[in-house]
This record gives sequence, C-alpha cells and structure tokens, in this order.
Amino acid sequence: MTVAIKVLKQEVSNLRRSRWILVYGLLLVALSDALLRFGGGGPRSVISLLNVVLILVPLVSLVFGTMYLYAAREFIELLLAQPVGRAALFLGLYGGLAVPLIVVFVLGVGLPFLWSAGPGESVAAPLGLLLLSGALLTATFTAIAFLISLIFDDRAKGLGVAILLWLGATAVYDALLVLVVTTFGDYSLERPLIGLTLLNPVDLGRVLLLLQADKAALMGYTGAVFERFFGSVVGVAVAGLALMGWTAVPFALGLLRFRAKDF
Repeated sequence: MTVAIKVLKQEVSNLRRSRWILVYGLLLVALSDALLRFGGGGPRSVISLLNVVLILVPLVSLVFGTMYLYAAREFIELLLAQPVGRAALFLGLYGGLAVPLIVVFVLGVGLPFLWSAGPGESVAAPLGLLLLSGALLTATFTAIAFLISLIFDDRAKGLGVAILLWLGATAVYDALLVLVVTTFGDYSLERPLIGLTLLNPVDLGRVLLLLQADKAALMGYTGAVFERFFGSVVGVAVAGLALMGWTAVPFALGLLRFRAKDF
C-alpha cells in the first residue's frame, strides 16, 4: 500500500503540471457558467449540464486514460524492475489519474454554482447527484481506458477502440434501444429495457440524476419504465450501485491483465 500511495502522489504531482488537465477544468468551468447564466439557473441548469457531462466526461476519461497508460510504459518497466508489487503499482497508476480527473470535474462544475448564487435547497440535491454521477463515470471510464490500453499494445488501435466505445455508449446504444422499442413494441419490454439500461454506464448516470429530480420522463420510455419498476428512491440506489459495479469490474479485469502482462 505504501508503494501505491507513493506512485499516486508522484502521478498526481505530474498531472498538476499538465496543460490538458487545466484545459479540461477551464472548459468545465466555462460550460457550467454559461449554462447558469443563459439556461435559467437552478435545477434547470443542472439538467442541461447533465447532457454535457454525459458526453464530455466519458470522452476525456477514455482518451486521456488510454494515452496516459501508453505514455507510462517506460515508467512501468522501470518500476517493475524493482521489488514492487504489480497490484500496488496498478492501484497507484489508476488513482494517480482518476483522482485528479475527479477533483477537476467536481471543481469545474461545482465552483460556478457557488459564485453565482450558492446552491440553495432546490439545487443542492440535484447538483450533488450530478457531481456524484460525473465522479463515478470518470472512475468507470478511466478503468475501461486502462483495460483497453493493456489489451491492445498498439497505441493507435487502442485509441481507436476507446473512441468507438465512447460513440457506442453515448450515441449508438440509445439508438439501438429506440429500435428495440419500435420493433418489439407489442411485447412486454419492461424487464429487458431495465437490463439493457444497466448495461450502459452513460444511461445509468442519466437515470441516477433524472430519477432524483423526478424528471425520468425526459428519458422517454426507458426512464418511465425505470421509475415505475424501481421507484425514485430505490431506482437511485440501484443505478448508483450499478455504476459502482461498472467501475469495479473493469478495474478488476485491468488488474488481472496488468499482473499477467509481459511489459
């Protein structure tokens, strides 16, 4: 664990000087501030910002995470030549990227709400859930990015897979759900749609916030089914636990691959 903490501190220190992390934070601040100023403020701005978060956070986490591990190959080889446990090294590398990305996301989205008017009771709960969803999505897609870079040795191929995965999770998957509903509309689709929603972390992040805000209808038929099947409180818990599972499973698979990989 000492090794993991040392690696984490070293990587966090390196990332603090990264211009890409700074650009990511400034972009989040600019988007959040613009939506607060021109989107009507309050819970409406949180809902509008959700769509930005669901597109931007997975993209940044996947691309940055994939390139990060490719760039760290020589550093990994150097450390593995020392008496260092692979599990501790992997944990330190993962935390060294995921923690700064989560901190930058929380500050980039949360600060504009603080200096605009301060989050009142009407916006505190949805804003908190938005920050939680974004943090979980960051952890999830960073773990997936690590897994991709460990499976594919070629950098271009790994980056291509990461971008295709992002497109599939943010755009193609929802189109397929609509196609399923349209094609099999005469059948009972409640349980299959719940299962399909649980298979996409981006949809889970959307459900997590919209259920809490009683806006599940904004997700169309899928959101209405989720709300009717679980109810708001249980639905939020189920979506949150499923998102945590989406973080744990890729992380565990990445750790297994990292332990077996010949660098």
